[in-house]
Amino acid sequence: MPNQTTYTKARANLAKLCNQVAANREIIIINRRGAEDVALVAASELSSLLETAHLLRSPKNAQRLLSALNRATARKIKPQSVKKLRREVGLDEKE
Repeated sequence: MPNQTTYTKARANLAKLCNQVAANREIIIINRRGAEDVALVAASELSSLLETAHLLRSPKNAQRLLSALNRATARKIKPQSVKKLRREVGLDEKE
């Protein structure tokens, strides 16, 4: 559950809250009286969330990614080195 604070407390402790969010990847919900609450989140976390949403937007791509994740967590396929994978898909460097 994200931490919550008021707008007044957030304003008074903005630097501390920013450091906390950046260091711990926490989300801070800022409650505003008479306005919609907002969230303080690390920029890299937001970028990651937006990329994930983009990748999962296509049902076909989402299914492909979730299948790959299930295979990886089930460990049905032996891990391969990056070098071997690059060779398999034709991306190995030519000498």
